[in-house]
Amino acid sequence: MEQLNIHRVPSQPFIRHGQQAKTSPSIPQSFSEQLNQAMMPTQLKISKHASGRLRERKIQITEHEWTRIFDKVNEAKVKGIKESLVLLDQAALIVSVKNSTVITAMDRKEMKDQLFTNIDGTIILS
Repeated sequence: MEQLNIHRVPSQPFIRHGQQAKTSPSIPQSFSEQLNQAMMPTQLKISKHASGRLRERKIQITEHEWTRIFDKVNEAKVKGIKESLVLLDQAALIVSVKNSTVITAMDRKEMKDQLFTNIDGTIILS
């Protein structure tokens, strides 16, 4: 019959002198908590590029229109859209729904004969 050797393993990690103990990682969020956090509306940001385009093209978007854009972008986020074309009466915006950021803007005259790529949704507000 073979002899069985049992060794006791210490319950505390071994810390060498001069080293700091590793802290335990924070408790991970549940999937539903992460999903709810991802779905929460975040403020719509305007990139530096888009801000310049709005200014140089003299595109005026009212507070009411920004609110409507914000609501629709959050609705698009819930539906899984990542990049969207937002069409207004006087302008077109490309919005990163995933990052809640307006990427660029152009007026409707400039939009004519344009090809929009890498978008997976369109929001029409008129």
